[in-house]
Amino acid sequence: MSSNLNYTIESQDLVWNTTDADGASTSVIYNLGDMAWVITAMALVWIMIPGLGLFYSGLLRRKNALSMLFLSMAGIAVGSFQWFFWGYSLAFSDGASPFIGNLWYFCLKGVYADPSIGSTRIPALLYSIYQCMFAIITGVIAVGGFAERAKIGPIMVFLFVWLTIVYCPIACWTWNPQGWAFKLGVLDFAGGTPVHINSGTAALAIAIYLGKRRGYGTERLAYKPHNTAFCVIGTALLWFGWFGFNGGSALSANLRAVQALIVTNLSASVGGITWMLLDWRLERKFSAIGFCSGAIAGLVAITPASGYVGAYSAVAIGFVGGVGCNFATRLKYLINADESLDVFASHAVGGIIGGIMTGLFAESGIAAYDGTTVIAGGWFDRNFIQLGYQLADIVAGFAYSFVMTTAICWIMHFIPGLRLRASEEAEIVGIDDAYIGEFAMDFIAADPEMRLHRYDSKPALNTANVVEEAPSTPSDTEHHHHHHGEKSYQPGGGRVDQ
Repeated sequence: MSSNLNYTIESQDLVWNTTDADGASTSVIYNLGDMAWVITAMALVWIMIPGLGLFYSGLLRRKNALSMLFLSMAGIAVGSFQWFFWGYSLAFSDGASPFIGNLWYFCLKGVYADPSIGSTRIPALLYSIYQCMFAIITGVIAVGGFAERAKIGPIMVFLFVWLTIVYCPIACWTWNPQGWAFKLGVLDFAGGTPVHINSGTAALAIAIYLGKRRGYGTERLAYKPHNTAFCVIGTALLWFGWFGFNGGSALSANLRAVQALIVTNLSASVGGITWMLLDWRLERKFSAIGFCSGAIAGLVAITPASGYVGAYSAVAIGFVGGVGCNFATRLKYLINADESLDVFASHAVGGIIGGIMTGLFAESGIAAYDGTTVIAGGWFDRNFIQLGYQLADIVAGFAYSFVMTTAICWIMHFIPGLRLRASEEAEIVGIDDAYIGEFAMDFIAADPEMRLHRYDSKPALNTANVVEEAPSTPSDTEHHHHHHGEKSYQPGGGRVDQ
């Protein structure tokens, strides 16, 4: 088969000409504006990944802060290779089964400028790199379940395996035209099930497998986020990138993409305000962390609905997403799981809310904004069966992700060198120092468990404070300074950094 590229004379749109083995020629025209928008959207989704790393990092204790920043960047590398190697083929090959694809596009072989499986308006090559960003960020969201108590190396192995066995099948059945959910008529515009329900459920399964962190249930883990600025900056990058996540899923620079941008921004705004006010009723303070958490909940909830609903629906979805995810943060206590970053509450529960509300609020008129999509609408369009389709997809995604993620963790548990749980010593000194040897910022690691003490004061002692009183006599002081060398710690007391 021979092929060549040229451009139209008037509009300078891209023309892809192919000739098959029988000598029949075909030409496909790609609008450069559509391609430019999806290229931009791809970059926007990429910037969400380090943004997520910043958000996670800010929520953790300082001694573990770098681990999530590192894993967000390493996740880009691992996920990109997996997608090139066989991820794209397993999710989006033309000859896929209802569950998973084949290896027709192994190592991106044969992925050129033919119309993509997602939309004939963009070439397959562009669709592959755009979808690569979705795979990566899904894996990095799930990695939040490893926070503060897992080994870095095995996590990267886990990520490659998880994307292959868990993400690719769910992406295939949701977005590949051969997938069972796609054929059933499930509405999921930008990844409510493949991205959010999948990753949030995986994070819960990971946390249950790992067990609780050292000191769980004591005041030692009743810490506040170590860097609120990281959380705010991370949320800003996530919100910014989400325009490419949802708006780009139109796969064209059209009115449907614009509508997706509008409802995405609106739902995030309502979600942020809702969560902030829920926290205010308890503390009588406006929490920046609460606002950021609510904005992310609103963004998650609108994701599956963003190409199907109008602005009024976006307000409802943002509000219900903010309320639902806020109260879902208490679920981990009911099931006695140490899911420290609330990935399940924000992403899985938010995705479930979004999927259900898509079944309620989807509008045939909104979907038709791209000029080609035809749907029957949702519950309020009197297409009552749509809610059943949505629930079937939600249950399938939740169950498959939980079972398969748990299986991967336990299989790795019995493979030498791949056990995921960090040692107790590593947990005490911090994942950063134990497995990376660097820190997110320069600081003195003054954890009570490490017996690093402050001198010349006598703070009130509790489980989160210094565990040994300062010496009371000059001779004792001299002895202690001699024992610890010339670099003694500064006077002080009270709560120490954990």
